[in-house]
Amino acid sequence: MSETARWYVVHTYSGYENKVATNIEKVVENRSLHDLITEVRVPTETVVEIKDEKQREVERKIFPGYVLIKMVMNDDSWYVVRNTRGVTGFVGPGSKPVPLTEEEVAALGVESKSLQINFAVGDTVKIVDGPLERHIGVVTKIDAEAGKVGVTISMFGRETPAELELGQVEPL
Repeated sequence: MSETARWYVVHTYSGYENKVATNIEKVVENRSLHDLITEVRVPTETVVEIKDEKQREVERKIFPGYVLIKMVMNDDSWYVVRNTRGVTGFVGPGSKPVPLTEEEVAALGVESKSLQINFAVGDTVKIVDGPLERHIGVVTKIDAEAGKVGVTISMFGRETPAELELGQVEPL
């Protein structure tokens, strides 16, 4: 297979997103189509809802009615996805599915790009993005899983802690 897998968006009946994702994963497993359909995602976010004066965290779909699928587009993979119960079609003009661009994939945060962490706790770093851009600070903690870095910055003569994304800092 010379073709690489790309991300496509599938439209589903509202409320069927998880069922569609599960059904596609089952078909991939049963027919050994791992080389054609590599990943199926229903993007969700955790939000805090206040109901009856109680706060609780709930998972909410970011794009209700849509499922993201990373796949190699050919007749077989198209047929499997298109004929999955609950799928109304691919997103794209007419009957031609259009893959997401690299920029769209990055903006959606579907794929996590591996970041090289080339600094350690105690190192001095420069902030290269965000409201604290161009400030210099000292790394206090690194949370690679969450993609966060704790930095202490000297502002107005006092030490100020800040939590930043890993990509917002670079070593000096």
